[in-house]
Amino acid sequence: MSIAQGTGARPWVTPRGAAHIDLASYGHAPVKSGLSTWEKAHRRSVIAVDAMAAVFGALVGLAGRDALFGDRLGLWGSTDTVRLTLLVAAFAWIGLLARNGAYASRFVGAGSEEYRAVTRSAVGLVAAVGFASFALQLEFSRGVLLLSVPAMTLTTLLGRYAVRRRLARQRLAGRHLRPTLVVGDARAALDVAHRIEDDPATTGMQVAAICVSDLHDPVLATDNGTDFPVLGTEAATLDVVDRLGVAAVAVASSPTISGHALRRLGWALEQRDVDLLVAPGVVEVAGPRLTMRRAAGLPMLHVERPVQSGWRYATKLLADRVLGATALLLLSPVLLTVALLVRRDSPGPAFFRQDRVGEGGHVFSMYKFRTMVVDAEARLAALAEQSEGNDVLFKMRRDPRITRIGEVLRRFSLDELPQLVNVVRGEMSLVGPRPPLAAEVDRYESDAVRRLRVRPGMTGLWQVSGRSDLSWMDSVRLDLWYVDNWSLALDGQILLRTVQAVVRGRGAY
Repeated sequence: MSIAQGTGARPWVTPRGAAHIDLASYGHAPVKSGLSTWEKAHRRSVIAVDAMAAVFGALVGLAGRDALFGDRLGLWGSTDTVRLTLLVAAFAWIGLLARNGAYASRFVGAGSEEYRAVTRSAVGLVAAVGFASFALQLEFSRGVLLLSVPAMTLTTLLGRYAVRRRLARQRLAGRHLRPTLVVGDARAALDVAHRIEDDPATTGMQVAAICVSDLHDPVLATDNGTDFPVLGTEAATLDVVDRLGVAAVAVASSPTISGHALRRLGWALEQRDVDLLVAPGVVEVAGPRLTMRRAAGLPMLHVERPVQSGWRYATKLLADRVLGATALLLLSPVLLTVALLVRRDSPGPAFFRQDRVGEGGHVFSMYKFRTMVVDAEARLAALAEQSEGNDVLFKMRRDPRITRIGEVLRRFSLDELPQLVNVVRGEMSLVGPRPPLAAEVDRYESDAVRRLRVRPGMTGLWQVSGRSDLSWMDSVRLDLWYVDNWSLALDGQILLRTVQAVVRGRGAY
């Protein structure tokens, strides 16, 4: 049977008489994707950063060789060998980064895949040079390679981080955002749209409109439903795409757009050079926990269980005690000085002890430097109506119970330092959810109780994301995300961000 039969399409005859089927008339012509102007500029910036990192790594290798061994041979090789090594490494660096997807547009400004691609490239560079040395009988300087590759890697990571931070600032200012159409069930589509709008720096998208399954869905009549223009049903998706000229379509959970319908939508968007994003309906799950599995040709997402045991978690608990004890020893002069200042500033003890709920619901005594007057608890009831916190936590920017030195301690989170004792005793962790009061736990909804699955921490996602400025729901969401997606790398990131949050003092009162 002819491809054109039953379609009304006719073969096109070339001047040479060769029959040609116009695939475009069927919607299946090959399409070459293109980058926008800002995406091209961003890629050029990243390539320039990588090139400078390659040059810097080469210079570090050369300077290290000269400084340590001069012209002596052995591990370092002759001058010609060193030059060959640096030349190959510098040129191969850019090629390996491209091969490992470090320039893929889908990773621009979001996730850690870009950084993992850099790490894979570093390992690949060492392996490639080693293979070339063995297979082609080329002489490379191993010593120079051991110096230059780490320098290239570190410099590339730092440079890309700086470029990403610049892009994030531009996106927060409303620039370099990709107009996106959200399609699906009204409730799910609105949820996806709000999540996109809440984090433009990471998503790089801006919701242009939504198309829903039912235009009469009561959800659209609520306040949340009026935030975005609704331009039709799911059947009008392609018409809206053509009319608005969007760069991406995000499909939320929908019973009607799945299977073959979703597949055909992807084909149609491919012809328009429009990206297709599918929200699987699994929320607050980090990428490393998601893997794709296939069953009879059907792609399925496998969600790994949260890590709350095993060698990685044991490493965290051991590191907590070792680092906590080391910090106590190093900071002992600071602790002593602060304790004396607290005693001199106002009558009462230097330390404040309060019962908190820890891992598994166990109650422990948490230590802090006293930042309030001694009768602060008795005066709380009179100030309850002036709370500027959330529905569960009492917070007040100008709390009259806070002492003069207490205000300074809170500003820089120095009042939390005695909790290192709790860390060494195994009651708290350096990083984890906020340790709640028993009265707060009594008011928890069932979801919030999950925060007690792990040890509370001196710092956590909520501290580095706004502290007291966050709503109760945001605090719970961040803590639950941490519990479900914990990793050693995540703890390291939070500790680094804690330093920045403490210096800025944002949300501390």
